[in-house]
Amino acid sequence: MRQSSVRGDGPRRRRPNARELGWDDSLYEEKEAAADGTGRPDEAARKAPAPSADGGAPGAPGVVGTPVAGGGTTPPVISGGVSGPPVITGGVAGPPAAGGAAGTAPAAATATSAHATAAQATASASDSPGDSPADTAPEAKGTRRAGKPRSKTRRVLRWSAITLAVLIVGTAGAGYWYYEHLNGNLRKDALDLGSGGLQKPEPNAFGQTPLNILLLGSDGRNSEKNIELGGARQDADRKPLADVQMLLHVSADRSNMSVISIPRDTRVPIPECKDPDDGKVYPQSTAAINTSLQHGGPGCTVATWKELTGIYIDHFMMVDFAGVVDMADAIGGVPVCVDKNVYSHDKKGHGSGLKLTAGTHSVKGVQALQWLRTRYGFEDNTDIGRAKAQHMYMNSMVRELKAGTKLTDPMKLRDLAEAATKALTVDEGLGSVKKLYDLGGDLQRVPTERITMVTMPWQYAAGGEYVVPKPGDAEQTFSLVRNDTALDGRDKKKKPAPDPKPSTAKDKLDVIVQNGTNSTVQGPVSGRANVLQNHLASLGYSSAATDSRLTTQADTTITYPGKEQRGDALALAKALGLPKEAVKESRSTTRLRLVIGNDWRKGTSYPKPPAGEKEADKAPESADALNGEDKKACMKVNPAYTF
Repeated sequence: MRQSSVRGDGPRRRRPNARELGWDDSLYEEKEAAADGTGRPDEAARKAPAPSADGGAPGAPGVVGTPVAGGGTTPPVISGGVSGPPVITGGVAGPPAAGGAAGTAPAAATATSAHATAAQATASASDSPGDSPADTAPEAKGTRRAGKPRSKTRRVLRWSAITLAVLIVGTAGAGYWYYEHLNGNLRKDALDLGSGGLQKPEPNAFGQTPLNILLLGSDGRNSEKNIELGGARQDADRKPLADVQMLLHVSADRSNMSVISIPRDTRVPIPECKDPDDGKVYPQSTAAINTSLQHGGPGCTVATWKELTGIYIDHFMMVDFAGVVDMADAIGGVPVCVDKNVYSHDKKGHGSGLKLTAGTHSVKGVQALQWLRTRYGFEDNTDIGRAKAQHMYMNSMVRELKAGTKLTDPMKLRDLAEAATKALTVDEGLGSVKKLYDLGGDLQRVPTERITMVTMPWQYAAGGEYVVPKPGDAEQTFSLVRNDTALDGRDKKKKPAPDPKPSTAKDKLDVIVQNGTNSTVQGPVSGRANVLQNHLASLGYSSAATDSRLTTQADTTITYPGKEQRGDALALAKALGLPKEAVKESRSTTRLRLVIGNDWRKGTSYPKPPAGEKEADKAPESADALNGEDKKACMKVNPAYTF
């Protein structure tokens, strides 16, 4: 594993404050107030709120805890479902939980329970007459006014307050250490091992950006449990393969989600990657996409996807055999359906061992893993059928988590928190429970009926031994995601407003041209910015200049800073033969900027689409789309594997 989850023997670290953990501030403010003798929260604390190719230089639920005995070694108990409005208990508000990504929200929710406990204790203390915060201030301890005897009632109240203060500190500490325990479960790895310079998409007019997460399932046999579940003990020393790969795209406005699977044997270019652990460099190659994981870790698989699709990837999450089993058990079962009896096993030993009768079954544990790994028995006995089965499982799991029917038991919710954090390897950007919780909040906002799962359009290569992306259809699918267009075709189409007129004469228009053809596989096209700048000058745009910094972009775009420049940007696009969709408003630019993408690597005439081809507004038929609310979906069983 790339990062040890074992806490070292060094000196104890300081306990972080509430704001660092993203929890309720009131407990810590009260403690600080008592320490400075004010008896109230400190007011000040409350208010604290790449090389050039053009010759230039490179530029979620409510959470209620119970007291924890034993110095915080026993995790706090969590209550509440996985959906619904915030629940407020003792002054602590719990955000709605997410049911999206394999239970990540409940995992994060666990961490706040001790603070709810402490808040309850605080509320209980203040219920008694005369028991106020002032009683716990330093000057109230062991002192009395001269000439006045100390009353027994006051002593009892004071000792009660001290006892409650100890309980508050103790339970808050338990929550912190359990939070640290869950964080320690997570394994972390580098996000991107490639050398490409693909940039994060520009925010839309509302400042929103889409979210792209690569979900990976590894077949590593790096533990006895993984060997037992995956078989093939002889592969124990082999580096794992990424046999499950899904790109999860959440739209900028969080109204819809698109998921693209790639069959594991798809032959693609794998860019050069450097292993961050031992420094080994894996040269560029063309191979099955699942082998990219062996080239230094999940960061190389991320680099491969970025090169293939032109889609910026924000995060990755990877799970192994044992993690799938543990999480399926914690969820309590996921409903799946087969249209006939199925037994994934033959005389040659092929198959996952899955055995189900026709109809719907709730699978968990080993049986869930068998479902996700079944190839022999579904459809044409290839990875294409397996991808569809994985889509059905994932859709069903999301529905289960959103419904919360299996997670009303606090112990099950805690088990899911443990299973989810122990199962995952994530990038540093997702390397804490709080960050996973925030991610879960984004996923929770997406209605299940707006979740669309597809398989990358593919075709068999010569000889039929492996598949490759299907020309046209695969790029159409990737382009929709790059442009944040829902694969279900249900994005609301606004009636286009009349194109505004240009406001600046061509020869006075300030335009910057930049080369965006950098590619780790194809390499950049040298001098593209100069070529297009000269072409613009010949069209009358004599003020056009170049930005010598090389960047990476799949699509050619023209960005403008504000609506008053849209007319000029559209006129520029028309002069170059670019579609209107290439024109985008951007908050990060101060002038018109033309970035020449990898879709325009040669010539001065923008490549035109085939005659009669219309702009796509949904996934092509070859993507075999499945809607997240489709509860009638049922896997077709191969006749050779029925009984």
